[in-house]
Amino acid sequence: MAAHSSPSRRRFLLGGLGLGVAGVGALVLGWGVLPPRQRLHGSAPLPLQDGAVALNGWLAIGTDGTVTLAMPRSEMGQGVHTALPMLVAEELDVPLASVKLIQAPNDKIFGNVAMLKDSLPFHPDDQGRLKALAQWTVAKAARELGVIVTGGSSSVKDGWGPMREAGASARAMLVGAAAALWQVPAAQCRTQDGEVLHPDGRRASYASLAQRAAVIDPGTPVLKLPKDFKLIGQPAPRRDTPSKVNGSARFGIDARPPGMLYAALHLPPRLGDSLSAFDAAPILAMPGVKKVLDLTPQLAQRSISCAAVVADTWWRAKQAAAALPTQWKAGPQANLSSADVYAEFARLLDTEAGYAYHASGEVESKAVQGMRQVSAEYRAPFLAHAAMEPVNCTAQVKNGKVMLWASTQAPGIAVGVAAKVAGVDAKDVSIEVLLLGGGFGRRLEVDMVAQAVAIALQCDGAPVQLVWTREQDTKHDMYRPAALARFAARLDEHGRIASWDNKSVSGSITHQYLQRNFGLPGAGPDKTTAEGEFDMPYEIANQRIAHVIADSAVPVGYWRSVGHSHNAFFKESFIDELAHAAGQDGIAFRRAMLVRHPRHLAVLDAAVARAGSPPPGHAHGVALHQSFGSIVAQVAQVSVENGEIRVQRVVCAIDCGIAVNPNIIAQQMESAVLFGLSAALGGEITFKEGRVEQGNFHDYPVLRMGQTPEVETIIIASAEHPEGVGEPGTPPIAPAVANAVFSLTGKRLRSLPLRLA
Repeated sequence: MAAHSSPSRRRFLLGGLGLGVAGVGALVLGWGVLPPRQRLHGSAPLPLQDGAVALNGWLAIGTDGTVTLAMPRSEMGQGVHTALPMLVAEELDVPLASVKLIQAPNDKIFGNVAMLKDSLPFHPDDQGRLKALAQWTVAKAARELGVIVTGGSSSVKDGWGPMREAGASARAMLVGAAAALWQVPAAQCRTQDGEVLHPDGRRASYASLAQRAAVIDPGTPVLKLPKDFKLIGQPAPRRDTPSKVNGSARFGIDARPPGMLYAALHLPPRLGDSLSAFDAAPILAMPGVKKVLDLTPQLAQRSISCAAVVADTWWRAKQAAAALPTQWKAGPQANLSSADVYAEFARLLDTEAGYAYHASGEVESKAVQGMRQVSAEYRAPFLAHAAMEPVNCTAQVKNGKVMLWASTQAPGIAVGVAAKVAGVDAKDVSIEVLLLGGGFGRRLEVDMVAQAVAIALQCDGAPVQLVWTREQDTKHDMYRPAALARFAARLDEHGRIASWDNKSVSGSITHQYLQRNFGLPGAGPDKTTAEGEFDMPYEIANQRIAHVIADSAVPVGYWRSVGHSHNAFFKESFIDELAHAAGQDGIAFRRAMLVRHPRHLAVLDAAVARAGSPPPGHAHGVALHQSFGSIVAQVAQVSVENGEIRVQRVVCAIDCGIAVNPNIIAQQMESAVLFGLSAALGGEITFKEGRVEQGNFHDYPVLRMGQTPEVETIIIASAEHPEGVGEPGTPPIAPAVANAVFSLTGKRLRSLPLRLA
């Protein structure tokens, strides 16, 4: 098993996160000695109607037996509005169809603990005390912060405990109420399909018991054992599918409060330009135009410099905004080019040692000096999110109150920025979170919320819907960082990896995100930059994995699978290079380094066995990668037709712990593969003279229906805690395809997107 970072290195890293050993000690002496904040009872009653009775902070029972569940996570196509209710329905013993959802209030019990806990930069194999203490401390801090956010493939992982406890606690209360009514021991009663039953034939519905149950002490919730699950593990259909098929589903862009106006932006032509002047007169004379606004003074660091036009229809607002005569002051990035970015990356790799996230043994020991060395350099471009629903937000500022209608992954952060822009308390901001037409991390940002509120402040109490154009979304995104990575490995006389040295460079998402959204300075290491490199499972005695943070002039943000999205390509491609250099099959080469990782071996073997042999004229490429707690292996079947790479079939095996809903897991693997394949074959944002060169799907392509491969998903049976599903299917696809291309053509493609010419 691979060794891990030294304690001193980890203490430094935790110190950079505000969790150094001294800090941990202080917390333990203070609030740290107290039990973690409970997540069962909220600080305020649930917003209920029609006589429903709340049994805890998560759920209530209605007079018709309907279960109302407070939903703290955003539905953006990943199926959480089905998977999370399954957890409650399982423990409460009710049909899934009887669970209806309401938006969770802004309460700390709904904060995402798992996402923050997973941000710690520990190796998955590490079982040490420092890791346990750091995770406990961060989880406790996350409970205190209570940040409601959807991301990091954490929704089911985070809800697994509190949602099941909410259901089990309510079940115990209902059983206690029936037992008291019948004057029998509670142990004699059981529950089934929304009723409490007694062996003598008596039965009572949850609805009839709810009022009595509300005053029953449930004691410590007793959760079901996996062997008793009836719903968890079954392929239940998605609950949001019918409304999306019949058109009744409401996304952010569908908000229609009475009297709504529409707004469009005029954004800078180049990166970093600031608005210096504009001529509003000709625009105000256009049909339907109400206002022309300079938003720059109001937004400060919360948005790029811009102007806005408000009109009675969005088309009129868009046309007027595009016609607005403006003057811009050039920013420091006016001449930025993609070549400049990579040149700076190369300089940093030449001159900086970087921060070592993981080290074991000695990569330059005398024992390996004389061995054969293999070196390679890989790179990945900036990427846009390209969600199908355009960036939008609807806001109303009236009588000192703010109302938001938004498709957001971060409602708590959205409320905070709205309050600051409007100059009101956060308690005076309300938000309705609607469905997201794709998130992928773009809707973790709240720039569109700040812009919409700044516009609404000047619209005399009318609600205003702001919508970006597709071109604006592509040219002014917070991009997946570009990256450059260098590898040097030595092979012993048996063709095994004796040493592995990997150093990469990119901008830091976390540094920028904290500055943009919280006004906090970015400092210290950032796990997202090196994830997928430092935490690999391969058993290599001598390793050093380091990263250099480049101060990025380009705005960067979280993108589906974050650092894993490119680091998996780097790492799994180089593993394949080494296998070829050693004269070995890539699968056998990997298997030999997974002796003490049986779960990884099982996943790899399952994918390879299902894939079989490629047909004539095709080749298979393999990649294995762990991210967000889940292990994924993919085998891509590839051909080259008229100089173009075509992917016909992808076999994807995943071990994600307990599979709550196999149907959704398969859907997410298909989605993640296609998302990653779009990036692998065509995704690239480039800069020339400070401008983004791409603008719409004609030059920033996503996979078309005719290009999509068949995706087969194998879910490995497991009794482990559920792990992430939404993102882990994306990282392995690019290296699997690249490795297949090499097998087919002998060309090693080390840059994304993958192009033969």
